[in-house]
Amino acid sequence: MEMFILVGIPIVLIFLFAGMYNNLVAARQNCNQGWADIDAALRQRHDLVPNLVETVKGYATHESGTLTAVIAARAGALDASSPDQLEKAEKVLSGALGNLMAVAENYPDLKASANFQTLQGELADIEDKLGATRRAFNAAVATYNTAIQSFPSNIVAGMFNFAERTFFELDRNERSTVSAVPKVGFN
Repeated sequence: MEMFILVGIPIVLIFLFAGMYNNLVAARQNCNQGWADIDAALRQRHDLVPNLVETVKGYATHESGTLTAVIAARAGALDASSPDQLEKAEKVLSGALGNLMAVAENYPDLKASANFQTLQGELADIEDKLGATRRAFNAAVATYNTAIQSFPSNIVAGMFNFAERTFFELDRNERSTVSAVPKVGFN
């Protein structure tokens, strides 16, 4: 009986330790998958931007500053080498695209263009996908961070250097847009 206890307890602890490690690895992989999904949605948006700029350029010839800003913001997003840099660059690109859409409001012929409407619809679809992938990524990060901070898996996480991940957050401009209450009026 003593032999069973001396051998059994270490074996049970090894299996518990291995299970915690495997759960942490799975949680980290979910974060990586979530980030890959965000990256894919961002690539779709990046691929759409040149077509959008060219369409606007055909109608809004006096808006070269806005068009240049969008192109530069896209280049910055493509050149980002880390998640933090990419997040910052994407915020700049989102602002530049917002300015581009505001410029389009001043050109009725552009707004009526079937090509522009199609591109605008595609951009809205991509933004919806991007929002969904952000939410999925942030949920995976929350699960992962909870796992590496909870006892006893925090011991295993510390031993194998599982680092906390950061959430993909909205900047102030996006937050104010998202949290703004729509006005409804009946005239």
